[in-house]
Amino acid sequence: KKMIHPHTELRFINEEVGYGVVATQLIPKGTITWVQDKLDREFSPSQLRSMDPVYQEILEKYTFRNNKGNYVLCWDNERFINHSFKSNCLSTAYDFEMAIKDIQLGEQVTNDYGYLNLSYSFRGVDEGTKRKVVHPDDLLKYYKVWDNKLLKAMKHIGKVEQQLRILINQNLWKHLLKIQDGEEEMDSILLNYYPGKSNNKTDNETVFDFL
Repeated sequence: KKMIHPHTELRFINEEVGYGVVATQLIPKGTITWVQDKLDREFSPSQLRSMDPVYQEILEKYTFRNNKGNYVLCWDNERFINHSFKSNCLSTAYDFEMAIKDIQLGEQVTNDYGYLNLSYSFRGVDEGTKRKVVHPDDLLKYYKVWDNKLLKAMKHIGKVEQQLRILINQNLWKHLLKIQDGEEEMDSILLNYYPGKSNNKTDNETVFDFL
């Protein structure tokens, strides 16, 4: 069973971005699209530094950093999801991602890399947005905007089919339903922020062309 939403598949997008994850049918707003599970691996910075360069390069490309500063490598197709300044999914403070708008059949599933605690800045594909570059501290700048989008999506969480519901523990699910009904507050995406982002190989002020 895939821990990324089962109505997705890996496809070659184009020469510019390479591979990406595409919806194989409509994924409604409020759907949980990925859950961090027991098969995802977590590496500490010291573990990363102790590895051969070939493994360091793979982990730096395919991992994100959590709020403890550890590198998380997803075992499923989540690691191929591309960045978009107009992403249709966002991460939450609950170790899962959700659709913040309806994702249509054939549409690419996207995240905003601004909340992944990157060690460097990079210039994304130009989508006609005001933001052109993702910076390591974007989470501090945009968490209120992202929280607002997530809260609107949370209003649907118990009203749409949740293929990944089995991976959400019962207490958390009850909390999510209370957020939906306005009875409890949603934890901010800001809780995902790791303040100690640094990389010995790169300068945080350097902007890379990364697609």
